[in-house]
Amino acid sequence: MAAPSKHMILKMVTVLVSASLILAACAQAAAPGGNRQIAPMESVVLETVAVSKEMEMPAASAPVAGVSDAAQTVERIVIKNGSLTIVVPDPSKSMENISAMAEEMGGFVVSANLYKQTIGNGVEVPRASITIRVPAERMDEAMRRIKSESKQDALNETINSQDVTSEYTDLQSRLKNLEAAETELTEIMKDARRTEDVLAVYNQLVQIREQIEVIKGQIQYYEQSAALSAISTELIADAAVQPLQIGGWQPQGVVKEAVEALVRTMQGVVNAAIWIVIYVLPVLLVLFIVFILPPALLIRAWLRRRASKKSAPPPITTVEK
Repeated sequence: MAAPSKHMILKMVTVLVSASLILAACAQAAAPGGNRQIAPMESVVLETVAVSKEMEMPAASAPVAGVSDAAQTVERIVIKNGSLTIVVPDPSKSMENISAMAEEMGGFVVSANLYKQTIGNGVEVPRASITIRVPAERMDEAMRRIKSESKQDALNETINSQDVTSEYTDLQSRLKNLEAAETELTEIMKDARRTEDVLAVYNQLVQIREQIEVIKGQIQYYEQSAALSAISTELIADAAVQPLQIGGWQPQGVVKEAVEALVRTMQGVVNAAIWIVIYVLPVLLVLFIVFILPPALLIRAWLRRRASKKSAPPPITTVEK
């Protein structure tokens, strides 16, 4: 098969190189710090073509139509999801109520699962998990209604938000430039006269159209995820969180009473110590100084004086002749 004409090769290379450079610039502008790289599936693949050295490239490539507005203003795209774990009397009934609520709000059920759980005393109790999508602006209302299925506070509640505005804008810019390159290649293919030229342009069109479909899918995912928030809920039966009972005896109840008695005893000991240090010791010290210390000093002095008299030698008497 003969090679495509040189003129046709030049047109294809010019369009594809322009599209590739613009896509790279858009990607770097959208990424923080300008260091973001183009994903392999979004890059433009250029076919290696042998071009003679005598062939000269045009002095300036013609601008690709429709790429001057790459940096367009878009509204902020935020993906907001939540998760809940609640205790309900009947997980099956609560799952039906949540499903009906999602449809009422204009959403849908992503997944639902009802199964059995064996608790500590060997009894099987129902448990359910359900994931729904509701309009993002009604997510808080949906979570409140789900929590109202339980008579107690949620065991777990999480809300996650992810701002994907930068990624969404980047994908929009890449899509616009790939579509512009597709239009240019389509025009080139219309002007092609040789079968080899048509096939060469067609191969490049197939690659670009594949990338366009991938980017459209990513854009659609971001749009749907931002428009509809996902709420994942675990529904636990009341029986699964009830205290363990053995013949009417509750071990954890005895443990609780013992702990409470210990706390009360320690509280009494600490209170007594505080009273002794702050009240009893100062009072005893004052009583000792006022009533005990002076008599003790007097008695001690009297005892010393008495002892000194006993130890003194008897007086010497003289006998007259």
